[in-house]
Amino acid sequence: MVIFLCRDDFDSILCGVYDAWMSRLGHDNVKLQLYGAYNMELFAEYRDVEVSGEKIGKVTNSVVSKISREAYGWIYNASLSFEEEKADRIYRFLIYGFHIGRQITDNLQIPAVHEIFRMNRNLLNEAHNMKQFLRFSELKNRVMFSKIGPKNDVLPMLALHFSDRLRPERFIIYDEHRERAVIYAPDTGWYILAGDSAKRLGELSEKTDQKEYETLWKIFFDSIAIKERENYVCQRGHLALRYRPYMTEFQ
Repeated sequence: MVIFLCRDDFDSILCGVYDAWMSRLGHDNVKLQLYGAYNMELFAEYRDVEVSGEKIGKVTNSVVSKISREAYGWIYNASLSFEEEKADRIYRFLIYGFHIGRQITDNLQIPAVHEIFRMNRNLLNEAHNMKQFLRFSELKNRVMFSKIGPKNDVLPMLALHFSDRLRPERFIIYDEHRERAVIYAPDTGWYILAGDSAKRLGELSEKTDQKEYETLWKIFFDSIAIKERENYVCQRGHLALRYRPYMTEFQ
């Protein structure tokens, strides 16, 4: 078995797909894995995947022209999943995709296709929830700031949504699990920052000057509640506990 090691990003996974396919070792004899997300296997050969624009372009063009743009969207969304097996699942999906063609997304009875569909659904559901549950605070420089901790990497989807909804504003959304932040300004658009710079942005949550507004919001939240109709089980069904540490009304 030859195992190709990719970084946890879409470009690296595409290059892993290219390397595994072009190795001509047979699909049953190769596997894609993410760095740091695997246990060493006996008698397996590990190869590092080198990222290049040429590989990315070839795989992208092949998927779009020989399968469909919808399939390309599926594998992109799957690359944002929190699941450690996503790289190899994308590879298995594309094996069937190049064989079946455009109808691959309709063949959910194939386990490899169903797995990518399930990962897409999980990602899109969480992104939809985050659009509703995300809370902004205003920094002293009038920049809107929010801290989140999602399972999946939903930052790109939140950036597209809020850059449209809050077009005149400036905002930062910080994902503390991945130590990445999306920054938006009306004149420059949005981009994603990672590493130490993003971590420093995450510390801005301690510098918000919104305590009075937060208190008013909590009072409003409590005052509209009907004690006789409180149902915590139903509430957890509509608002998972993992979202609450980042919501003002549950602080």
